[in-house]
Formats: sequence, structure tokens, C-alpha cells
Amino acid sequence: MTLADQRAQPARRARRADAERNRAAIIEAAGAVFAEQGGAVDVREIARRSGVGMGTLYRHFPTKEDLLATVLVQEFTSWLITTHQAARETEDPWQALTDFFEQSLTQLARNRALIEAYIATGAPSCECARRRDAVYDDLRTRCQDAGLLRPDVTTADLVLLITSLSQAVRTTADTQPGQWRRILHISLDGLSSRNTAPLPEPTSDTPNATAPATSPPEGSGKGE
Repeated sequence: MTLADQRAQPARRARRADAERNRAAIIEAAGAVFAEQGGAVDVREIARRSGVGMGTLYRHFPTKEDLLATVLVQEFTSWLITTHQAARETEDPWQALTDFFEQSLTQLARNRALIEAYIATGAPSCECARRRDAVYDDLRTRCQDAGLLRPDVTTADLVLLITSLSQAVRTTADTQPGQWRRILHISLDGLSSRNTAPLPEPTSDTPNATAPATSPPEGSGKGE
């Protein structure tokens, strides 16, 4: 290695460290801005809050869709891991299921971009959808094995239910915040094994509740 190469190495490491700090700052700021304002926000606000220029932001994330997808996967994964861990530590299977719904919807109510994505696609990526389904399957199996959940409820039913409840959260956010909790308790009561009337069979044109769409949430256009 030449002397020039030795001198260049610290400079390259410094540039990489700066780039990593800038990327982290952009993601952190984007997470806060998307949570507050949703996916349609102007990325100039994200650049301002992160303390970087637009050129730096676009070098890391060429479009707003790239940035939004990165943030949503991170937020979704963190939320899913945290709520599932809490559910696994709850001894009572029914309490674990109800707490999971409560905590999940509470988190969605605090994050406008995340709830937009959940309503639109069910998950920000196929990997997130697989992890989501595994969590719901675990909760469903525990409750059905304990005889607490009606036996004809499927994992897809639970996924579709929380998607529907997410819409209720979004609809009432400005006029009746917290009203969704009433609808949640009504819905959970319907899942109880006390209810023995058979459920209708899924129709052939029922959407697949476990497969996320590939299009981004509405309003998330190209980075401005």
C-alpha cells in the first residue's frame, strides 16, 4: 500500500461515517413527519428536519416512495415485534389476542402513514405480510387450542378484521378519537367461542386479506 493510499483511507472512512449519519437522520426525520402528516407530505419538510440538503436526501433515497417504503418497513417490523413479544409473555391466550389488537390499533392511531399503508395494502412488503400472518396464526392457534376462539375463525379473518378496524380508527380520528375501542370490543365479542352459529363461507370473489398490494399508499407521489 502506498503512502497516498494510507492517507486516503481515513478520509474515505470519514465520508462513509458522514453518509451513515445523514441516512440515519433522514430516516428518523421521515418517521416523525410521515407519522404526523401521512405519505403525501412534501419531502422538503423531511430534509429541513433532518438537517440535510435535498441533494443529500435524493442521493440516499431517489424518490419519496423509496424513503416511505424504508420507513414503513422499519416502523411495521418494530411494531409487530414489540406487540407480539408482549402477547407471548401474556399467559392467558384470549388476553394476549385482545391486548395485541388494542396495542396494534393504538400504534396505528399514532402514525398516519402507517395506518394509510395498512389500510391500502395490509403490509408494506411481502416479507412484512408473512411475518404479520405468522403472528396472527400464533395468536389464533393459542386461543383455539384453549377453546376460547370460535373454531371456524381463520388467520385471514383476523388480518381482515384489524384492517377494517384500522379504517374505523382513521375515520374517527378527527371527530371521535378513541371511538374505535367500542368497535374493537364489539368485534372481539363476536370472535368468542360462546358464539356457535356457523360463519358464512368465504365467497369466491373475497379479496385475499393476507396478500399486500404492490402499489404505494394513495398520495405518495414522486419526491418533490
